[in-house]
Amino acid sequence: MLSPFPKSSSLAGEGRIVVKLSPNNVSALESITYQYPLKLISPSSTAYQGSVLVFLLSYGGGLVGGDQINLSIDVQPRARLSIVTQGHTKIFRSVASDIVTRQNLKVDIKDGAALCLLPDPVQPFESSVYEQVQIFRLTSGASLCLLDWVTQGRAARGENWSLGRWIGRNEVWAVSGSESPSSKGRLLLRDTVILDGANRPSESPSLRESMHGNAVVGTLILRGPMTESIGNFFLSEFAALPRLGARDFRSTELREEEEAMPQSPLEIWRNRRLQEERDKQVLWSAANVRGCIVVKFGAAAVEAARNWIGTMLVQEGSIERDFGEQALMCVR
Repeated sequence: MLSPFPKSSSLAGEGRIVVKLSPNNVSALESITYQYPLKLISPSSTAYQGSVLVFLLSYGGGLVGGDQINLSIDVQPRARLSIVTQGHTKIFRSVASDIVTRQNLKVDIKDGAALCLLPDPVQPFESSVYEQVQIFRLTSGASLCLLDWVTQGRAARGENWSLGRWIGRNEVWAVSGSESPSSKGRLLLRDTVILDGANRPSESPSLRESMHGNAVVGTLILRGPMTESIGNFFLSEFAALPRLGARDFRSTELREEEEAMPQSPLEIWRNRRLQEERDKQVLWSAANVRGCIVVKFGAAAVEAARNWIGTMLVQEGSIERDFGEQALMCVR
């Protein structure tokens, strides 16, 4: 029997999100579409949320070998969008190394608009093969907060960087409002992570050994006026970290006198955080790359990294203020 409905023009795994600013100055969805295995869910938004919230999901909680996801996002002028997940994005094993699971994300963020993408980490299973490309095109007044992180796999099943191959690439481009959608503009940042567990050079350490005990590694990228405060916060906290080999030239009396002085709330929080970083084996760095703040981090446990990044974002406060507390649900 022939269907009375026209055939869908969408391909498997394709999705699109368009967010605009409504007449009452509240960010709202203009359209949201998706096809299996991609799934997008957006709860009803209110004026108090700060941004439109969209859950990025997949049927069955993960992507099987050969799945292809192609998601495009358009955040129109002055609108705000937050994207989260409902747990680790699982990458199931591929039956052959040439069967690649792919996820592509293309984002346009217009003047005064902002995107906050703080998902749970990707969890590649043993023998999985995964490639991810995320391209962000920002006008001069647009803002981006992007978290991209990957775990060692299923630790409960003995997996420890047992994946076949994992490649993640993030690009940030500066564009003008007059450029065509096909034009990328000027490249500001290209950050690529390649984890290859199968094709290692001879006599080189295994992927597990090269990760030096880290159970998770990740990158936080910040760009634009709305993330300027949190970017400066990471830079200042990184500058305050104790340096290897640093010497304390103060006399014993002066050191004791300064340690006895009352500390500010920020200093008390910082000292507590530094102790937790040592105890939980959290390592991180921050740098300004062509106006993008790039934070690299690793930790001996996934929850240690989650608590660390969440603590940093909550302490500074601007992400929760500008996007709403729901934007931080994956890092709490």
